[in-house]
Amino acid sequence: MRLRTVVGPLLAAMTIGCSTPGATPQPTASEPTAEPGTPSPSPSATAKPTPSPTPDPHAGNIYRATISGELDPRVADVPERVYVPNENSNNVTVIDPATFEVIGHFPVGAAPEHVNPDWGLEHLWVSNMNGGFLTKVDPQTSEPIEEIDLPIFPYALYYTLDGEKVMVITNYIGLHDVADNGVHFYDPDTWELIEYVNVPWPGADDADLTADGRYLAISAEYSGYVAFIDTEAMTLAGQTEVGSLPRDVRLSPDGSTFYVTNEGMGGIQTINAETWELTGFIPTGEGTHGIDFSRDTTRMFVANRAAGTISVIDVATNEVVETWPVGGSPDEMVLNPDGTQLWASNRYHGSVSVIDTTTGEVIATIETGANPHGLTYWPQPGTMAIGQNGNMR
Repeated sequence: MRLRTVVGPLLAAMTIGCSTPGATPQPTASEPTAEPGTPSPSPSATAKPTPSPTPDPHAGNIYRATISGELDPRVADVPERVYVPNENSNNVTVIDPATFEVIGHFPVGAAPEHVNPDWGLEHLWVSNMNGGFLTKVDPQTSEPIEEIDLPIFPYALYYTLDGEKVMVITNYIGLHDVADNGVHFYDPDTWELIEYVNVPWPGADDADLTADGRYLAISAEYSGYVAFIDTEAMTLAGQTEVGSLPRDVRLSPDGSTFYVTNEGMGGIQTINAETWELTGFIPTGEGTHGIDFSRDTTRMFVANRAAGTISVIDVATNEVVETWPVGGSPDEMVLNPDGTQLWASNRYHGSVSVIDTTTGEVIATIETGANPHGLTYWPQPGTMAIGQNGNMR
C-alpha cells in the first residue's frame, strides 16, 4: 500500500411559630385561615407539574438524523456539488446543482464506480475498480488531493457504525480472481488490512448494515445470493438465496427489513433483517436497480434501468403508488438535502437526470461522461456516512 499525494427547596421556607404555652396559635400572614371543615391541600396538589419530555416522532428510525434536511455543522460551509463517476471515461464530472451546469472534470483511475463520502464527513473517495486505488477528493475545492494504492480492485466503500473499520468491496466480474470477491476490512487511518472475508458467490456488489451495525448484508449480483458478514468477528455469517440478479441493498427505516433490487426479476425482494428469511416481492419494472428513500422516509424510490422509469413505493404498505416515466437508464440515485430533487445517473445514456420528487417530472438532463454510475450529491444531511454513494445515518 502506497500513499501518493496529488492535489461544545424550594426549601419551602417554613415559619415555625413560637407560641406561649397554653395560648391559642394564630395563623401567620402567609397562612390564610381556612373555613372550618376545609381539608388542607396536599403538597402534591400545590406543586407545579414537571413537564413531560417531548417525544421524538422519529425514534426508532435509523435515518432520523437525515430527516430534517439540516446539514451537520462540520459540512455546513461545504459548497453543494454533484460528483458523477464515469465508468468508461475514467473521470469524475462535477456539477453545480444550483445552475445544473457542469463546472469541471477530473481524471481518476480505470472504471470509477462510486463516489463514497467518508464516515467522518471530511472528504470523498472515488473507488477505481479496475485501477486498484482510491482517489481522495477535497469537497471544499472539488479536486483530488491523494491516491491510496490498494492491492485489490475497489468497487465501493462502507464503514462500521463506529467508524473504526472501512469495508472495501471487491466485485469479481471475470477480470479478477474469484478469490478476491468479498469484503476487505481496513484501518481507515493507516489503510492497513485488518481482515479479508471472501464471498464465495461471484459479484459482491451493494450492501447495507443492520440497525445495530453488527451485520453487513451484501448482494452477490451474478449468483442470486445475499451474504451476511459479521462486522465484529469479520467472518461470513450466513446467506439467503434470492435467485437471478440481486443488485442494491437498503435497510428499511424501522430496521426490520432489507430491500433488495433484483434486476432479473424486475422488482424488490424483502428479507427479514433479523432472521435473514426471504419474505416477499414487490414488482416494479424491467431492470430494477437502485434505491433511495424520500427525505421523510415514507417513500422509497426504485430505479428501473431497462424500463426508464422510477417506481415510488409506500414504505408503510410496501406497495407501488406511482410510476414515473423518466426515460434514460436510471441507475443509482441520490437526493438533494431538502429532498425536493432526486438525481439519477443514466448508465447507458451518458447523462444525469434531475427529478422533482413531488411531481416525478424531469426538470433537467445534464450530459456527463460515458457510463455514469454511483453519483453523490454532497454535502448530505446526517451525522455519519455508511457507504456506497451517500447512504447516511
